[in-house]
Amino acid sequence: MQKVYGLPMNLPEAASAHAAQLDNLTALVHWLMIVLFVGWGIFFVYCLVRFRKGRNPVASHGGAKAHFSTYGEAGVALVEVILLVVFAVPIWAKRVGAIPPESSATVVRVVAEQFAWNVHYAGKDGVFGRTDASFVAQGTNPLGLDSSDPAGKDDVVMLNEMHLPVNKPVIIKLATKDVIHSLNLPQMRVKQDAIPGQVIPIWFVPVKTGQWDIACAQLCGLSHYRMRGSYTVESQADFDKWMADNAPKTAAAAPAAAAAAATK
Repeated sequence: MQKVYGLPMNLPEAASAHAAQLDNLTALVHWLMIVLFVGWGIFFVYCLVRFRKGRNPVASHGGAKAHFSTYGEAGVALVEVILLVVFAVPIWAKRVGAIPPESSATVVRVVAEQFAWNVHYAGKDGVFGRTDASFVAQGTNPLGLDSSDPAGKDDVVMLNEMHLPVNKPVIIKLATKDVIHSLNLPQMRVKQDAIPGQVIPIWFVPVKTGQWDIACAQLCGLSHYRMRGSYTVESQADFDKWMADNAPKTAAAAPAAAAAAATK
């Protein structure tokens, strides 16, 4: 079992660069809760003994005169402010504001729907093909890719399957086709709601290879339980091979055909 700041934390495997920061913050919050639980428990027992009926047969309407509880509440508020300002806000600002440039990252479109994850990669040209709702066809074109757009000829679209290279920033552009969903990658310490009408960027750096589950962390309908996928973190070479193996055959054949024509 993983230990963080001396606490045994039953957390999923940490596989992203920022996971340790979030785990440390979680441990600090738990330490605060332990201190509060023990402290207020002792105070409760003290009150039961100190103000028992045998010692206080007549009720006192003057109220407590000591300021112990006031000082305790002020101390708890101070610790919470420190946790928020020193730890939580800087982590949040970095995860939200400091998005790396797309030129140095793996960019993936993830579009949720009842009840699946559509994963969209730009091909070798690095440009996503145009999409339009009028082209959506369930089972054959779930994202509505425009077949006449040259930029989309080499795009890779997968269902419930995502591959990412290790030790390289990943930017996920999250959207949904219908209701609110929530993309949950526990090992990456990533969880983000997909909101209808919005495209929300998420970024992280995978630092471990492996294969794990994609989960939906928002109740999204009667078949919510079926909304599962898998994501694999692998070497850059393995990722490039996977992309090549799953590229549209027409896009893969075009360069070869052009080269053959040039040699004639």
